[in-house]
Amino acid sequence: MSGSEGRFPKSLIEFQGRFATESACAEYLFARRWPEGFVCPGCGDGRAWLLKAKAFTYECAACGRQTSVTAGTIMHASKLPLTRWFWAAFLMATHSNGISALQLQSQLGLGSYRTAWMLCAKLRRAMVNPEREPLCGIVEADETIIPFRTKDDPIIVPAGRSGVGKMLVAGAVEVDGGTPRRARLKVIEGFGKDEIHAFVLGIVAPNTRLVTDDWPSYNDIPDIKHKAITIGPMAAHIVLPWAHRLFSNLKRWGLGVYHGLRRANLQHYPRRVRVPLQSAPNTACRVRYAARYRRPHRPSSLPRADPQDSLANLAPN
Repeated sequence: MSGSEGRFPKSLIEFQGRFATESACAEYLFARRWPEGFVCPGCGDGRAWLLKAKAFTYECAACGRQTSVTAGTIMHASKLPLTRWFWAAFLMATHSNGISALQLQSQLGLGSYRTAWMLCAKLRRAMVNPEREPLCGIVEADETIIPFRTKDDPIIVPAGRSGVGKMLVAGAVEVDGGTPRRARLKVIEGFGKDEIHAFVLGIVAPNTRLVTDDWPSYNDIPDIKHKAITIGPMAAHIVLPWAHRLFSNLKRWGLGVYHGLRRANLQHYPRRVRVPLQSAPNTACRVRYAARYRRPHRPSSLPRADPQDSLANLAPN
C-alpha cells in the first residue's frame, strides 16, 4: 500500500473516490489484515484462492479453511454493504460534535433507526483499544458535573457536589511537552477519596506526575507523584487547560450525539427544561401555537407593534 493510500482521507471527496465500491473496501481490509500477502490463520500457509460463492472470502490451499476479509471485525456476518460501514466510520470519526443514530440514518439512507443505532454502538465499542497502556509522564486530572435527572431524581436539584440530578465524571489527560496525547474519562459515583483513588490508579501508570487542583481527594495516592495547584482567584481552566478542554469536548459531544446526556439504559428521556437562547436585538417576539389554537391569518396594514409595548398594554390601569 502506498503512502497516499495508507493515510487517513482528508475530505469527503477523497474518501468517496477511494472507497467508492465494495471491491475497494475489501482491498483495503485485505491490505490491513495481510500487509505481506495472505496467511492462513489456521495453518499459516500463504496459498489461497478467492471464492466466487462467498463475497471477499479466501480458501486456504493447504487446509481448506475459509477466511473472510471481515473476519474478527465488527463488520463480519453483517448484511450491510462495506461501503455503508466505511461511510459510518468516517462520519463518526470526523464529526467534531459527534453524530447521533438519527443523523446517521438520514446521512446513509438506512431503512431503520435500529440499524443506525447498531452501527453507532458497534463503532463506539470498537474505538476503545482493550490493550491500551495507562497514561504516563505528566497527567492532568480533574472532575466535572454534567446536569441531568432521572425519573427518580427530584425536580429541584441540590447544590454542591452531590450526585442527585447530575452525572459525575472524572477525566485525565496525558501531556507531553505542552501537547495533549491521550485521555481517559469515567463516570464515578462520587468525588470522595475512594472513587478518585480508584480512578487514578486504574488509568495512570506508577511514578506518574499527577497535576490536579487542591481538591483533597487526590492526596496520598500510592506510587503517584502528586502536585496540587491552588486555584485561588484563577480560573480552573488556566491551571488545568487540557483537562477542561476534555470536559468541554465531552459536553459538546453529548449535545451533538444525544442532544443532552441521559442514563445508559435509555428507558426514559431526560427530565429537564430546555430554555432557548435569547433572541437577537430588534427581533420581533413570535410565539408559535399548536395548529388547533392558531388564529386565521388576516392581512393588516397596521405597523408591527413593539413586543414590550404590547405587554405593557396588557397590564391593568
